[in-house]
Amino acid sequence: MSPTLKKFLITSVFASLVVVIGVIVSSGQKPAAQTTAATEAPTAEATAATAPATEQAAPADAAKPPATDGQLAQAAAQPVAAGTWTARVPAGMTAAAKASDGSLDPAQAPFRIDYSASGAGIDRIVSSEHWTTSDASVSASKGASMNEADHYTLVEARQLEGFSVPALAMRAVEIDGAFTSLFGAVWGADPARPGSFVTEIADASGKPALRISRSFSRVGANTANRYLLTVEHAVENLDGKPHAVRLVQYGPGDLPRDPHSVLEVRRFHFGYLYPPERDPKQDAVTAHGQMYERGTVVEQIDEKNSVLWPNSASKDGNFGLVWYGTTDRYFAFAVHGPDLASKRLQAIEQVQVRGNGLAAPADEIFAELWGPVTQIDAGARVATTMGVYAGPLDPKILEGVEPYSGLRLGELIVYVMAGCCSWCTFSWLADGLLWFLTFLHDYLVFDWGLAIIALVVVVRLVLHPVQKKSQISMQRFSRAMSAMKPELDALQKKFKDDPARMQQEQMRLFREKGVSPAGCVGGLLPTFAQMPIWMALYAVLFFAFPLRHQAPFFGLFQSFGDWAFLADLSAPDNFLLFPQPINLYLFSLSAINLLPLLMGVVFWLQQQYMTPQMPNQTEEQIAQQKMMKWMMVLLFPLMMYTVPSGLTLYILTSTCIGIIEGRIIKKQVDAMDLSKPPEQKKRKQDLLGRMYEKALERAQQREQDKKKYKER
Repeated sequence: MSPTLKKFLITSVFASLVVVIGVIVSSGQKPAAQTTAATEAPTAEATAATAPATEQAAPADAAKPPATDGQLAQAAAQPVAAGTWTARVPAGMTAAAKASDGSLDPAQAPFRIDYSASGAGIDRIVSSEHWTTSDASVSASKGASMNEADHYTLVEARQLEGFSVPALAMRAVEIDGAFTSLFGAVWGADPARPGSFVTEIADASGKPALRISRSFSRVGANTANRYLLTVEHAVENLDGKPHAVRLVQYGPGDLPRDPHSVLEVRRFHFGYLYPPERDPKQDAVTAHGQMYERGTVVEQIDEKNSVLWPNSASKDGNFGLVWYGTTDRYFAFAVHGPDLASKRLQAIEQVQVRGNGLAAPADEIFAELWGPVTQIDAGARVATTMGVYAGPLDPKILEGVEPYSGLRLGELIVYVMAGCCSWCTFSWLADGLLWFLTFLHDYLVFDWGLAIIALVVVVRLVLHPVQKKSQISMQRFSRAMSAMKPELDALQKKFKDDPARMQQEQMRLFREKGVSPAGCVGGLLPTFAQMPIWMALYAVLFFAFPLRHQAPFFGLFQSFGDWAFLADLSAPDNFLLFPQPINLYLFSLSAINLLPLLMGVVFWLQQQYMTPQMPNQTEEQIAQQKMMKWMMVLLFPLMMYTVPSGLTLYILTSTCIGIIEGRIIKKQVDAMDLSKPPEQKKRKQDLLGRMYEKALERAQQREQDKKKYKER
């Protein structure tokens, strides 16, 4: 096989791999249908009418805790006498029914809360301010009448073992080592006070022993911290004996999966305080090292390790829990300490996780919040309070409004891609980009699309000296190679049978002429310099809540009959939406995206006008150069086909400005005398030249070693 054919085949294989990767990125993942068992299983309300609530109106293991360590394991190991305790609706109270609080009118409340009759939890939290699609956002901004289905659902009940489990529902109470289910129709409620629940625990003789109450309350709609929801738990000892009591409730688990995202972006977070010996004032909340990708949590569940907090790091550091929350791409659901004066989340001692037993993508993670064991004397009442945040990952709220700012809930916002992409996202750069984009939007251009274009202009201005220097380097190298062509041809002819000697003579000639062998590489420096910005900007546009459903250019394209083109900078541009996705076997095509196609055209123009012709190239080198050009023109737009349109707008604008800038620089360079090398090149070789020279020296040494080995 000839060397030319071999290199062509290797390049073809590489190109095929890139195409496959691009197709996979373009395809996304299709949500699998829920299993029949999950969708048709009876709910707690349905089974409560035909069976005792504490036996059938709960998942199968609600009356017994999962295996734990330390104190919890000892408590769970104690024998539980059947029928020792029974939960029931208190005498004289009405059994809890479904009720709602809040409103879908943003002037009255930021959300509507639908409370569940089972487990004293929350069936749904529906936003009054945020929408499911960019089309709904546009319609709402124009004052159109909106359906409830258009409102974004922040939190909702999920299926576990055939039962509907509300958010923050009570799971069980441990009394003197015996666990009793609190899940099901065992709660009474005052119809005039939505979110207020009471249950009664009776002993074996039917005598009331404990009264457990919980109440949800929200602040006013016009306050800065309008997303704040507080939950108070109270346990009152009704008999004449002290009891050791622990409450167990469901906590923030998986938020809804985004079916349009090929990346898994759901995460689990903990905020904590250092011990008093390290932080005497107990005010420096941090989340460093306590963010877990969903895949990591799934692996932990598979390894039968249910305890997510406290973990080995928090135990070693003696950290105090302040908040625990889960996030998806744009929203968070978190529980936190009651206020800034009492940052610690005293109501929670341990966070456990478990799966629903289904295969991906139908699998879901549930979390359980285990409170501390509390000794309650006869006639005493013990109450604990925690805050709940169910809202957007908006820096203006989480980093600028109390108590979220003081509790450092802004640490829930992470501009980092998941998995293998996390190391190259440059989160510090992403934070700076978002700050600068926000500044441009809020104070200068007042439009996110124009802010992105303004960012391009600033970056190109900053990189202009590098661009100009690289253009000069490329032109100088091209002209020098043209001038040296006869001498290089002579060397190739003279030493055609001795490659090592030919390389030595070429390096000698380069030194004499003052030419950097890597001069042509300098032209790629501006592109390399912008790649971190592209990666960080991708994370910003993908995760930044302020850009969600934001149409650039003041919604210009949406004035043409609600056109979907560029209706959302965080999604593909959707130039032409298809009525139904087209199944292309390997992936489904739902729209024609214009910006990536324009990007391919602009890349081709850039190569036509910006790439200098290198003399003394072989036919093989020319063929490879053409192949790389077409790979850039075709494959790069393919890989960018489903990325946020804000990123393609940035790259497209930058490339267009680069072409104009390049032509201006080229005219300046043409007027220069590049026949002589600059003085500094005579004194000292540039970095790329030195690297290239070292690489040649190593190659020559290997050739010499091979010759010596053959001569032996």
